[in-house]
Amino acid sequence: MAALVVPADWIRNWEKSGKNEFLQLCRNLAESKPSDDVTLRESSAATLERKQEHDDIQAALYELAWQVIKGNLKLDQAASVLNDVMEFREDMSSILADVFCILDIETGCLEEKNKREHFTQLVGACLVLVPDTVLKERLDPETLESLGLIKQAQQFNQKIVKIKTKLFYKQQKFNLLREENEGYAKLITELGQDLSGNITSRLVLENIKSLIGCFNLDPNRVLDIILEVYECRSDQDEFFVPLIKSYMCEAQTLCHILGFKFKFYQEPNGETPSSLYHVAAALLQHNLIELGDLYVHLLPMDPSILEEHKREITEAKQIARKLTMVVVPSEKTEEKDKEKEKEEEKNEKPPDNQKLGLLEALLKIGDWQHAQSIMDQMPSFYAASHKSIAVALCQLLHITIEPLYRRAGVPKGAKGALNRPLKSKQAPKPAEAFEDLRKEVFTMLCYLGPHLSHDPVLFAKIVRLGKGFMKEYQNDKQEDKDRMDTLLSCFLSITDQVLLPSLTLMDCNACMSEELWGLFKMFPYQHRYRLYGQWKNETYNSHPLLVKVKAQTVDRAKYIMKRLTKENVKPSGRQIGKLSHSNPTILFDYMLSQIQWYDNLITPVVDSLKYLTSLNYDVLAYCIIEALANPEKEKMKHDDTTISAWLQSLASLCGSVFRKYPIELAGLLQYVTNQLKAGKSFDLLILKEVVQKMAGIEIADEMTQEQLEAMTGGEQLKAEGGYFGQIRNTKKSSQRLKDALLDHELALPLCLLMAQQRNGVVFLEGGEKHLKLVGKLYDQCHDTLVQFGGFLASNLSTEDYIKRVPSVDILCNQFHTPHDAAFFLSRPMYAHQILSKYDELKKTEKGNRQQQKVHKYIAACDLVMAPVHDSVVSLHPPKVWDDISPQFYATFWSLTMYDLAVPHNAYDREVNKLKVQMKAIDENPEMPPNKKKKEKERCTALQDKLQEEEKKQLEHVQRVLQRLKLEKDNWLLAKSTKNETITKFLQLCIFPRCIFSAIDAVYCARFVELVHQQRTPNFCTLLCYDRVFSDIIYTVASCTENEARRYGRFLCCMLDTVTRWHSDRAIYEKECGNYPGFLTILRATGFDGGNKADQLDYENFRHVVHKWHYKLTKASVHCLETGEYTHIRNILIVLTKILLCYPKVLNLGQALERRVHKICLEEKEKRPDLYALAMGYSGQLKSRKPYMVPENEFHHKELPVRNTGPTTVQNGPGSAGKPASTTSTGKPEEGASEENEKSKEKSQSAVKAASKTNNTTPKVTTSNGNGATNSTKLIKEKEDKDKSGKEKNKEKKEKTPAATPEAKAPGKEKQKEERPGKEEKTRETKEKTPKSEKEKFKKDEKASKDDKAKASGGESKSSAEKEREKEPSKERDVAKEAKTKESSKGEKAAVAGSLKSPVPRSESSESEREQKRRKLDTHSSPSHSSTVKVSIA
Repeated sequence: MAALVVPADWIRNWEKSGKNEFLQLCRNLAESKPSDDVTLRESSAATLERKQEHDDIQAALYELAWQVIKGNLKLDQAASVLNDVMEFREDMSSILADVFCILDIETGCLEEKNKREHFTQLVGACLVLVPDTVLKERLDPETLESLGLIKQAQQFNQKIVKIKTKLFYKQQKFNLLREENEGYAKLITELGQDLSGNITSRLVLENIKSLIGCFNLDPNRVLDIILEVYECRSDQDEFFVPLIKSYMCEAQTLCHILGFKFKFYQEPNGETPSSLYHVAAALLQHNLIELGDLYVHLLPMDPSILEEHKREITEAKQIARKLTMVVVPSEKTEEKDKEKEKEEEKNEKPPDNQKLGLLEALLKIGDWQHAQSIMDQMPSFYAASHKSIAVALCQLLHITIEPLYRRAGVPKGAKGALNRPLKSKQAPKPAEAFEDLRKEVFTMLCYLGPHLSHDPVLFAKIVRLGKGFMKEYQNDKQEDKDRMDTLLSCFLSITDQVLLPSLTLMDCNACMSEELWGLFKMFPYQHRYRLYGQWKNETYNSHPLLVKVKAQTVDRAKYIMKRLTKENVKPSGRQIGKLSHSNPTILFDYMLSQIQWYDNLITPVVDSLKYLTSLNYDVLAYCIIEALANPEKEKMKHDDTTISAWLQSLASLCGSVFRKYPIELAGLLQYVTNQLKAGKSFDLLILKEVVQKMAGIEIADEMTQEQLEAMTGGEQLKAEGGYFGQIRNTKKSSQRLKDALLDHELALPLCLLMAQQRNGVVFLEGGEKHLKLVGKLYDQCHDTLVQFGGFLASNLSTEDYIKRVPSVDILCNQFHTPHDAAFFLSRPMYAHQILSKYDELKKTEKGNRQQQKVHKYIAACDLVMAPVHDSVVSLHPPKVWDDISPQFYATFWSLTMYDLAVPHNAYDREVNKLKVQMKAIDENPEMPPNKKKKEKERCTALQDKLQEEEKKQLEHVQRVLQRLKLEKDNWLLAKSTKNETITKFLQLCIFPRCIFSAIDAVYCARFVELVHQQRTPNFCTLLCYDRVFSDIIYTVASCTENEARRYGRFLCCMLDTVTRWHSDRAIYEKECGNYPGFLTILRATGFDGGNKADQLDYENFRHVVHKWHYKLTKASVHCLETGEYTHIRNILIVLTKILLCYPKVLNLGQALERRVHKICLEEKEKRPDLYALAMGYSGQLKSRKPYMVPENEFHHKELPVRNTGPTTVQNGPGSAGKPASTTSTGKPEEGASEENEKSKEKSQSAVKAASKTNNTTPKVTTSNGNGATNSTKLIKEKEDKDKSGKEKNKEKKEKTPAATPEAKAPGKEKQKEERPGKEEKTRETKEKTPKSEKEKFKKDEKASKDDKAKASGGESKSSAEKEREKEPSKERDVAKEAKTKESSKGEKAAVAGSLKSPVPRSESSESEREQKRRKLDTHSSPSHSSTVKVSIA
């Protein structure tokens, strides 16, 4: 304002320039005034600007007036300027009046009278400019009197007082019921009369109007009294609502009156009456007032509601944190808490939440639209968290769903109280069909949320409606599919957002849990598990109440689990049951976390779960799967060699829980399937446990001999004597497992995935994993496949099995299933088909004779197996079928031990056990008679079943043996050498199957013996056994741990047979003496039943057995010396398995013992598992020492006197294990030797140049090396001495075309090469001087001179042969390569069909291998030199 003071220069030079300057200033200030269209909503900045300009012009006028009062400016000059200024603005007169008002006050206080006079004169001069009325408003009465505007100031003051009194205090209307109260009395009487008659609101309204007019009543007060009476008679909506609607004219007035009424109850401790809420709700429902207008009158305010909600969430989280933390409160904190509680009690109770009260009233009268609007203003579930609101909303839902519930939800025979519909037309329309639920019911439920728990009856109704809908949905025939799918998604959402959270807040209501399961079981498990996942991981964070409940559940679960033991399973189980009815996900999550740490909890936990509901069991299945799939947990231990303990614990729990309780398996099985699809085999442990516990099928390689014997019988014998744990009552659980697999089509996919995953473990999964872990995973995968396949075979019906398992060629060629697994899966199908076809044939033709039954059985076999014979041809290259027929291949793979032998001992053993049990039952005085009777009946029934089963198996085995007897002539085709035949037999049949399972290991050994006993043409038993025993290094090294056990069992069974033959001459003569398998002269036409001299005699067989034992020792020592973990572990496992049959010779046993002792010393600190194996074997080996015999007792070392021919045999260690140390007399034999060396290296079996068995040279030198068998040559030589020259020539002619590996293409060349070879070898034998055996073997020094001479003669031959082989001859190399190409092709193909054949070694690695073998040959070897010994290499 200082800047706007009129300068003194302007006043001095007023006439010249001051007047104009002042006018210009006022004009500028007036023109900058804001435009008149600025409304009330203009910005605060514009308003301030306008006010500032008004003050500026007022200050200018004020300064001018003061200059006049002071006498600096003349009055007429000022009046003239002011007259000009009045034109600048319309409100200038008002501004000038304001200036005069201020000056009036200021000059009235001054003592200088002249200034006062100057002021009066100025105002008098400006009377023309300012209206009198304005001056009368603003100037003092005395000033007005001096100006002559009023006569007397005193009278003017009195008049003002009167006017004000009349305006503000005097009332013309009667407002206080003090006067004319008769009108209000009549009004109340009119409104309070009985309304049951013909009285209508219109009639009453006319009377009210008359009363207002007659008694001059205030209309607003009348409206207030009408509302008061309405409050008292709130049930008369039909009367008062139309009355108010007709009476009032403005909704705002009614809203204000209601607002004043609510305001009255907003004091502390105030309680708003429900009748007022009802009146307000009714007026809102009939649109007499607007919710927005009334809402602002209600307390508390929305921000305070939001703060309260946040505070509740914070408190809930704090409570949850306290419950999860172990806090020991101090005494001080306890005292503080008590003081706070007392202070809170002293505080006054806050006023009611009027918004919630109005909401409740709206819900009660069915005004959902306005109620929804109020709830939208509040946080989620805040309104419903108040019980009164939740109950009111539940009641509205009862009424809305009533018609549909009566039609589609009421169970048969149930009767319930009817819910009458609301009278109001504005209430939600009752639902008649499921489609109607989408309009308002689902919305109401979503607003209700978890607080449906307040009304379990409504909860049950909603669930039953869901069940009714699911029935319609499942019966729907693609009509309105979109509509039904939409409804289904709505029901799923309601289940997720309302039903499950409400169940959480219910106090252990088992009935509701079962009711909910009735709906859930209609959903596929994918939907159910999705709901459980939401419930567990998200729902509990949506509301403060749920946060508290979660914390309390965890706290209670901890309390129970700390006290759970085997002794208190029942009371703890009841507590777990109560807790699980409402909050199963939280409880099970904690229980599973404890089980993963403490596996000893599994048994008590499983027993304590018997009080759970069906829904809880399903939730448990989900929680288990979620725990298994936890990505944060490693499934391997930190050493990366074993599976984690938590996974093992969960797998064990799965088996126990799913067996004991009726839980759906589909989710778990699908999880395992999905893991296999992803190439992860860890979780097969779960499937293994589930099948073991539920079906009673155990996979254990550590079976006793008795168990193994029992496993070769029928199903009943397997169940009684085949397993470690007698798992009884598996009928129901195995049926459940079977149904789950069939219903979800998982049986075959699981089998195929497991079969493929075996190689996946090695080549895909096992890249970075420890070799030990890879082996364990491979074994687990394989064992589970065997177990699962066994379950399917024993539980699926014939139709189901055949329907699901495709043929072998499809399994192998399309699904890439390994051959052993493909036949394993197909084998039960063949057995089923043969039996069913056999039964058909028996029914068609009547006849009870045994012979007829056998013929029908063979006919059934032919019908079933003929397509199989055709299909297996595609599994291997055509070359394979030159040696073995498809029929033989299919027969081997389709039979089992059940088909070959009856375990009479096992049956007798189990029957005797039952008899002992029955005797113990009789002698037990404490057992009640009823129980005795039941137990005895059970034992008797089992005994009868076992005997019947034994009889049935006996008949079956007889039929099978008859069938094999007829088939055997077509088994081996003899298109190539017997050596090739044995190679293919071992590669494609024996080795893949003997490591498949323990039963298969026994089967393979038994099948070899059976083929021998059947006198099968072209099958050399000696050669077969020799190839099995000769070099087991490669086979052992390529096995996993469990495969090593099975391979050891196979070797044990083979050795057992050999040991039996070795033990007694009579047994040998009976079982081998005249059998073609022990024929030592091999003819192209096979065995003609002929000459006794062609057979291997007993003593020579004992020499051969000794050689086999020596070979086993050498291979074992080699494996133990490698230092490789796999070699050492596997050979120790194998040695442990064959301990009963090997070692039998004392010096071999001592050599093994020394090496094993060395392993114990070396591995004690490095590899404890190898140390444990070695120590275990060492102890068992020492205990077997008394049963070992010296070498001379095991076989006779003395030479027969009659043997004085030129034949010399070296059976010593100098040539043992060397592929080139053969003593054949011609190049064809050298070629055969090399061919077999390559075959041995490419195949898994230790094949050693077996084609030498067909040599026709009369002079035989037999070595203990890896060359072909020379037994046929030796026997031939012995025969020649007793026969004439003609006979010799005849026999030579017969033997010349024998089936050698080179018999087809290069036959002529071989005949030409034979003669110079023979002459050369004879010449070498005569010319070369024998070397002393002292250079190589110290043990042979004590032998007789004859032994030395003949042994050294043989050695000289072998050394000469070595020198000859070292000579570089291109022609011989080319000839060898040409000869071996064709034979190696077939064997390579055979290797490809093997289960696990090693990669063929390159030529560069052969030299290293030869060095290793020569190194091994330095070990001391038993001396068993004899001219009559036969070496089957």
